[in-house]
Amino acid sequence: MDRNSLLEELEALYPEMVGTRRYLHQHPELSFEEVETPKFIAGQLKELGIEVQTGVGKRGVVGRLHGKPGKTVALRADFDALPIEDEKDVIYRSTVPGVMHACGHDGHTATLLAVAMILSRHRQDLKGNVVFIHQHAEEVVPGGAREMIADGCLDGVDAIFGTHLWSKTDFGKVGCRTGPVMAAADKFTLTVHGRGGHGAKPHETIDAVVLGATIVKELQQIVSRRVDPLKQAVLTIGSFHSGNTFNVIADKAELSGTVRSFERAVADQIAMEMERIIKAMCESAGATYTFHFEKGYPAVVNHADETELVRKAAEQVVGAENVFEVTPSMGGEDFAYYLEQVPGTFFFTGAGHAEAYPHHHPKFDIEEGAMLIAAKTLLLATLDYLES
Repeated sequence: MDRNSLLEELEALYPEMVGTRRYLHQHPELSFEEVETPKFIAGQLKELGIEVQTGVGKRGVVGRLHGKPGKTVALRADFDALPIEDEKDVIYRSTVPGVMHACGHDGHTATLLAVAMILSRHRQDLKGNVVFIHQHAEEVVPGGAREMIADGCLDGVDAIFGTHLWSKTDFGKVGCRTGPVMAAADKFTLTVHGRGGHGAKPHETIDAVVLGATIVKELQQIVSRRVDPLKQAVLTIGSFHSGNTFNVIADKAELSGTVRSFERAVADQIAMEMERIIKAMCESAGATYTFHFEKGYPAVVNHADETELVRKAAEQVVGAENVFEVTPSMGGEDFAYYLEQVPGTFFFTGAGHAEAYPHHHPKFDIEEGAMLIAAKTLLLATLDYLES
């Protein structure tokens, strides 16, 4: 296939990509509550004559495009939104109160649909097969990837590629990396059970606020003093709730947070150290506790050959000077589950500028031209892999 002609066809599709993205932006749906979005995606794929399976892993959509006998590449995009009020002053602002696409998943979907359209037009020349994985519920553990994999979305797949439109990377740049690129994202909850009482008589109580605050302080020493300094990890307390009024000593404190790491052994060590500290401090104060450590998404670990292939494809799109070695992120992504099953890579397409709002912000938005860069890179990487 003539690569230049295909890229020109993608460029001609750009207004349609923008329209699709803006439609989805106006009609967001939360994780595990997606109903109309998968219907829309399935309808688009069916119009292209692509074999479509719906309800994959309950809410996912999979399209299978068959070309000539050969290898099979999967391309993945997510389509869930977040429980955030859209504060942007734009014509495509979310029409659903308290829900918005604040992470670019609408752009991911529009990008993949455009790639599907181009490849479907040239299926007779396609040297292999392409699977379009449209995934629900990336934002909320346990996510949609595991269920879709269990339901067969990777059956027969030889490699997988995915991208994230990234608002804090300048438009026109593409970030790649072999090895760990996004962290495992675990969650924990802790309830400290003390003994409440009058605010004037602390000696008759076991103060859950003081004990909880002390535990928070001690937990912060795990990463700095217990984990190998050559290993990367984060332990964050995200919430602390206790008490109801000013003159009562609380009998209970509820805390929750997250642990991020790139190695399962490090996360397991942190969980063990956390419970050791919590147990010792509660016992010394005469309190009890309940502690739950929930394993979330594993780390996203890119494979070398597929990463190099995407790097070369991106260089053809934006120039070698604009393709960089991305710094690993402590953010989580359930694309990790796909990479545990088949070789592949997850890369970042710059969709912002220095003053762009971060992901999950009420005024988050993307430079829409990034969709075209992402689509071109995915298209070239797919063809290069199938023809290699």
